[in-house]
Amino acid sequence: MNRLGNPLYVEDLELVASCGANWSVLDGATVGVSGATGMVGTLLVDALMHMARTGRLDVRVVALGRSEERARTRLPYFNDSRFAFEELDVSVPGARPHAAANVVVHLASTTHPRAYATQPIGTITSNVVGLQNLLEWQLVGGADGRFVFASSVEIYGENRGDVERFAEDYCGQLDCNTLRAAYPEAKRLCEALCQAYAAERGAHVYVPRLPRIFGPTLLPSDTKALSQFLHKAVAGKDVVLKSEGTQTYSYLYVTDAVSALLWVLTRGDEGVAYNAADERCDVALRDLAACVAKAGGGRVVFDLPDEVERAGYSTATKAMLDASRLRALGWRAHYGIEDGIARTVAMLRQLG
Repeated sequence: MNRLGNPLYVEDLELVASCGANWSVLDGATVGVSGATGMVGTLLVDALMHMARTGRLDVRVVALGRSEERARTRLPYFNDSRFAFEELDVSVPGARPHAAANVVVHLASTTHPRAYATQPIGTITSNVVGLQNLLEWQLVGGADGRFVFASSVEIYGENRGDVERFAEDYCGQLDCNTLRAAYPEAKRLCEALCQAYAAERGAHVYVPRLPRIFGPTLLPSDTKALSQFLHKAVAGKDVVLKSEGTQTYSYLYVTDAVSALLWVLTRGDEGVAYNAADERCDVALRDLAACVAKAGGGRVVFDLPDEVERAGYSTATKAMLDASRLRALGWRAHYGIEDGIARTVAMLRQLG
């Protein structure tokens, strides 16, 4: 079944459409989306095209990705005049799309442990070089446009033990002299680069900080712990936990992540970082594994990771976000962890 024909998925697109974002900001806009075939990018593109096709938003989407072949399997819009795809590796210095866009959402990033360990250079360049390329592109496309950089909970490093949840001004421990530091340090530098472009070049930047994301647009290649749990559950296998599972993190269903992005873009203050999270999705890894196993009809088993996987794992043991600032704008997540997991497993099984 095509996901756009799946009733549950259409419900998710309608949820984004009615999430309370200020859609007038995007009416008449051309929106460039990097990482358009990723988990968040795919749903964002689907949501924008859904709004366009149902006549509720005059918007054009320019999707960017490294593989047109993958894009054609993920994004069924190649015959729609409101959609364009450009095959582009944004991490290549000087890379620029040919089309213009006055709103850009930069989602392209290496975001899973095995890649952190095997592609540390690309982990940095897809973020930092990609961000600079796209900031330059957006400034050419429209000086009054808006730029969204999707940042991460990882910028906070490890909890020092002095807070329960990270507010936006928190700075935890982070050892930069490690292989695993490539991802969080790149995200930190990207936020600084956004501020530099705002001050020196007049870029209008918006910075949502996302937790760990899950949902039906999950990629088969994703090796994050929760993603591996979901792959197993959908296949009807036992969920494999590769630690004691005491780590406690914030998670967010992908539809809620997209609605948060849109709220920050259309209702947030320029240059301000906003955590996107929901306390109902703050959970210990072992409890999360049990939740996924239940949704898949299996059980949790324990197994040690190999050396490559271990090198890419986060060392943070408690990383939960305080989303008070975003909630003060009026944003709310729709799904708690159990509902989101059950929904994800059901859809992935239906979609085959």
